[in-house]
Amino acid sequence: MSAVRYRDSTVVDFVVVGSGAAGGVLARELATSGFSTVVLEQGPRLTPADFEHDELKYWFLGAITNSDGRSPQSFRSDPEAVAKPTGMRPALWYARTVGGSSTHFTANYWRFHEIDFIERSKLGPIAGTGFEDWPITYAELEPYYSKVEWDIGVSGLAGASPFDPPRSRPFPMPPLPVKSSGVLFERGARKLGLHPFPAPMAINSQFYRGRAACISCGFCHGFACEAQAKSSTLFNMIPEAEATGRCEVRAHSYVVRVDTDAKGRATGVAYLDRAGREHFQKARAVVLAANGAETPRLLLGSASARFPDGLANSSGLVGKYLMMNYSARVSAVFEHELNEYKSVQVTRVIHDFYDADPRRGFYGGGGLDARIGPQPMMWAQRLGQEGPSWGSAFKARLREFPRNMIVLGHGTSLPVASNAVSLDPKLKDAWGRPAVRVTYKDHPDDLANARFMQDRAVEIMDAAGAQRVTRSPVAEQNFGMHLLGTCRMGNDARSSVVDRYHRTHDVPNLFLCDGSSLVTSGRGQPTMTIQALAFRAADHIARFARAGEI
Repeated sequence: MSAVRYRDSTVVDFVVVGSGAAGGVLARELATSGFSTVVLEQGPRLTPADFEHDELKYWFLGAITNSDGRSPQSFRSDPEAVAKPTGMRPALWYARTVGGSSTHFTANYWRFHEIDFIERSKLGPIAGTGFEDWPITYAELEPYYSKVEWDIGVSGLAGASPFDPPRSRPFPMPPLPVKSSGVLFERGARKLGLHPFPAPMAINSQFYRGRAACISCGFCHGFACEAQAKSSTLFNMIPEAEATGRCEVRAHSYVVRVDTDAKGRATGVAYLDRAGREHFQKARAVVLAANGAETPRLLLGSASARFPDGLANSSGLVGKYLMMNYSARVSAVFEHELNEYKSVQVTRVIHDFYDADPRRGFYGGGGLDARIGPQPMMWAQRLGQEGPSWGSAFKARLREFPRNMIVLGHGTSLPVASNAVSLDPKLKDAWGRPAVRVTYKDHPDDLANARFMQDRAVEIMDAAGAQRVTRSPVAEQNFGMHLLGTCRMGNDARSSVVDRYHRTHDVPNLFLCDGSSLVTSGRGQPTMTIQALAFRAADHIARFARAGEI
């Protein structure tokens, strides 16, 4: 826990909003660089003793995630329609706890490839989208990818995939042991001439930096790790930030507004404590790392006479270009028991279809992995989407659980301006603040790419000898966990929200770094890139601070 306590009235160097994948990294890097730092987290701070393997509580009742009771959302697919409340199942799902969504993520840690940063130059424009190159390259980010792997803790095998981008260091840990699904996936893929490789995972395969190796409990996806083997910022970055004596983490601190002075500079943030009392933490600079939904929500909610359309929103793009990735799923049943409910989600991946190929007739690419999917309750619920949802036929399929595995095709999402996070004009959260309104409709190319990836998954499972392969419907999304692009990075203030260093174009001492910064979606696994960006941003922010430029 934090050894230092700052008063709200103390002007700290930085206030960081959010403690997840990016916020935890920024906190550690700024504190170890010598700056006084306060981290404000909306949710509680939990310990391993608090974590549970309770599917109902974690998947449906919002144990550590945003829930309808506290944080309702509304959704629409048409920007001209009135958004409807989503109820118990939010449109955008994320953790609400110290450590953020790094507490409950699956922990797939793919690097983006070189092409991800320059696709617009290679492929040209795509009608109806904001498809653009990034203002940085893979080469600029590569040292920070390596830093993620070694400081966060990632297991994997360098050079195992012929499609891997260049790297400066090997992984710090060997891959996790292969599961039944990985063996079958590899068998089928190799029969087709494909190139499966051990999945890079932010889960310890051995004791590393004071944290235990994976105990194979099987509760990764959607659950926090009581063994601390999952490389959450709750277990690595946050404690290391606090150990400097310059970082305070305040849980149950819901930031509602960023204030600015007469010169248009950020002066700090207003937040509500657990009892709903408002406080104001003064700071020389503000860093938002609240995720791709909450960061734009906070900016839009910080409108003022000087910033009538929302803070840092002169471009009008705050909240726009939401990307959620698309995952196309197939289920496969085999003759013998696989017992996939044990161990981590994923042990084998292929990237043979990573790059977009104009010959396919649509934009998109991605990777495929073999996994369990969610645990039995969610698995059973999903069966009803693929076939009979009641009666003897449904019961027969339920009995197949030990012999079942899933292949997910992780794909791209194009940036479409009408896909957005905004403030609902009527719906309020538990604190009386405007709720998140989500507008989202998949681009036709994203759906075409999802079907393409699903076809490849079926081919692999057939080649592996599956008794039956079942496709999940490829339909318009109304639920997302990857919240990307809503405050995009760019060199032109007219077409982006932050510059290449994550400084907002409009407010010189306000920085944004989380999934909202991404310009393109990558291929379905963004967390490692979000953390690499956070390490890079922290270096530049610290440099600006030392030079007196914030």
